[in-house]
Amino acid sequence: MSTHIAAEPGQIAPIVLFPGDPLRARWIAENFLDDAELYSETRGMLGYTGTWQDHRVSVQGSGMGQPSMAIYATELFESYDVQTIVRVGSCGALTERLKVRDIIIAQGACTDSGINRVRFHGLDYAPVADFGLLRAAVEASEAENLDAAVHVGLLFSSDQFYSTRPELTKPFVQHGVLGVEMETAGLYTLAAFHGRRALSICTVSDHIVTGEETTAQEREQTFGDMIRIALSAATA
Repeated sequence: MSTHIAAEPGQIAPIVLFPGDPLRARWIAENFLDDAELYSETRGMLGYTGTWQDHRVSVQGSGMGQPSMAIYATELFESYDVQTIVRVGSCGALTERLKVRDIIIAQGACTDSGINRVRFHGLDYAPVADFGLLRAAVEASEAENLDAAVHVGLLFSSDQFYSTRPELTKPFVQHGVLGVEMETAGLYTLAAFHGRRALSICTVSDHIVTGEETTAQEREQTFGDMIRIALSAATA
């Protein structure tokens, strides 16, 4: 039993969908998984296990930011032997090439976080997705009849939601970064360290350039295309 998840051995599946919002975790469990059972509500960070197309799947809230995400990902890998984590989150679009509700499948992630600088003694590490998951997600997005456009590219994982230096994202955009969120770089690093599979799929919930945004309820309950891609990729 881990410190922050506190589930019993065997309660968590080898495949985990990983939203930041615990209420999105509940929505996923109630709308996509069969026979979903709550295994944790410690600190309000909900976790459920059920089945999807005969595959045993869990969904676990991670909280916001790399420090919170890292606690839950580490416990999933080390205490529950989870093999695959697919982040299903929201992000802000950094370029007018994208629209609100578009989906980004993240092949890699840049970051301003000091976490990897500490881990790699000041050197730069390039956190990337598991290629098998990435390929499966792209294939699933092509097979699904989706309303949203799907993009494959880079995310920027920031430690600050309310940045005091928004101009610092400009060179990232110039080098192809599509969106900003707060978890992916850390997740990919931890998965590599533990020899596990990870992928981040994010729906554009707000647009940094145009100012358009979705509501909290929409972010919690209406990003179904992303969930279907994630489930298909994780169980392929």
